[in-house]
Amino acid sequence: MTMTIEVHGAGRQLSVAAATEVGRRYPANFDVVYTAELERRPGLCAVVADGMGAGEGSRTAGRVAVEVFTAAVQRHRGPFEPAPLFAAIGEAQRLVRAAGRELRELTGCTLTALVADATGAWVIQIGDSRVYRLRGGLLELLTVDHTAAWLGAVHGWYAADSPQAAAARYQLHRFIGHPGLPEPDVLSVTMFPGDVYCLCTDGIAEQVQYRFMERTLGSGAPPDVIASALVSASLEAGGRDNATTVVVKVN
Repeated sequence: MTMTIEVHGAGRQLSVAAATEVGRRYPANFDVVYTAELERRPGLCAVVADGMGAGEGSRTAGRVAVEVFTAAVQRHRGPFEPAPLFAAIGEAQRLVRAAGRELRELTGCTLTALVADATGAWVIQIGDSRVYRLRGGLLELLTVDHTAAWLGAVHGWYAADSPQAAAARYQLHRFIGHPGLPEPDVLSVTMFPGDVYCLCTDGIAEQVQYRFMERTLGSGAPPDVIASALVSASLEAGGRDNATTVVVKVN
């Protein structure tokens, strides 16, 4: 767990903290988390990534994707807009694919980020990690899972809690390392005082109940306490996956 840090972004004061937990299923933590103030200007870059599988390809994909994406964000000097964010993901795609060719095994990961500078804030999403926002007591999911399970639930192919949906949960059609080099979703968000953002891997999203997350994000506690509570809840729910979160409070 990291301590809460204070940064400026999108014209607001932001309080940020992260936490991660290996869980009880895997021998190591294949999630990657990054939180940092933008270099030489006000702003925030927060990222969570979740490797696919439990091998060296999983470990390498998460590490390379986060390193490449955050380096591109930190290098960018103008106001953020979709083009440089798409380019950062594209660079990560190419280098993770190159690593996969050397490893000769599945080398892929999700990547979900919140980037804020003086002009605004952006959510970047590829895979099935998520961004939630609590505003006015309502917890909303801002991102879409790039999985067959999501498509099936939305289009009525099967019930969301069915065995078919459970099997389709791991069929990602967009991720970093995909041979088709798919693009991310990029979403502009306006930050209001009182907002609480939660970036998380599926170890949180699939194990921590919505109402618990809603209450915890709205508790008024500091971000480091909230982040710790969310990963602890993932353990109490079974710890079936690595669990990682970044919590951002807008002051």
